[in-house]
Amino acid sequence: ALDQLLVDQLIAIGPDGRTHSKQDDLAAHRDRRSVVEELVEEELDLLVVGATGVTFFLGRVSGVLEGTPFAARLRYTRTWVHDDPHGWRVLAAHISPV
Repeated sequence: ALDQLLVDQLIAIGPDGRTHSKQDDLAAHRDRRSVVEELVEEELDLLVVGATGVTFFLGRVSGVLEGTPFAARLRYTRTWVHDDPHGWRVLAAHISPV
């Protein structure tokens, strides 16, 4: 399902400032190097103009990353694009600690 949700050209910036591709993201989840165990939404805002949307999420996230447990309050900003064959998909993402 994640493969269909992300465009092939995805660029994501992680909370450590590193750039990740769609293939990086898929591999991290598939290989269980990135496991989200809990996600608690505090705020969610949405902006849509035409076939482009941006979501602004703020919340607490915990899980395991590269074998190390983590818990953080994070802000996710995602840019979405819409087309008829695919629906809404993520084009770009940025995650930062708060």
